[in-house]
Amino acid sequence: MPRVDTESFYRHALARYGENAEGVHWRSTESQQIRFAVLRELLPPDLSRLSLVDVGCGLGDLHAFLAKHDDLPRQYIGLDAVPVMVERARARTGCAILHCDVLSDPLPAADWYLASGAMALLTHEETGLFIDRCLAAARHGLVFNLLKGQHDSMTFNYLMPETIEAWAAERNLGLRIVDGYLSGDFSVAMTHPQPENPGAEGGNQR
Repeated sequence: MPRVDTESFYRHALARYGENAEGVHWRSTESQQIRFAVLRELLPPDLSRLSLVDVGCGLGDLHAFLAKHDDLPRQYIGLDAVPVMVERARARTGCAILHCDVLSDPLPAADWYLASGAMALLTHEETGLFIDRCLAAARHGLVFNLLKGQHDSMTFNYLMPETIEAWAAERNLGLRIVDGYLSGDFSVAMTHPQPENPGAEGGNQR
């Protein structure tokens, strides 16, 4: 089980702060946008022919970020475990937003999965399950961020890049880690082995 009740955790933040970055437990809009920009760099340069699942989509802020930069994927699907977030994201994005527990519910197939802040409340065991299930549903790979540290928190999920490197090696996955853009945060791209075809659609050429 997560350390805290996820729905209550986010519902109370939304009620307190409103429909903004703080309302989905980001420190600020600026830090949220920095994280989005880093994750975007880990995806293929052209999203226009790809499908993307945004796990823990919250209010649909990633969709707004991509739309602002004229950079939306061919298909955007949001997943969230909090019903009020699902409702708000549907209204904001006009896209398919599914009420979904990634650890147990069926997941839609897509070219790429993305998770920004979605593992913040999980245990380490749940984090591994979350990553495995997203990768099983993603044809090409998963990009995500995590809190960096060795803290034994009763609320938040901290991990070190070395742990992620070991997981990727065990699964024979391609790996790229980006660090240093914000204190206490790092981002990851895990990719399935792809045929050796530089022009393959969705291949990560970065």
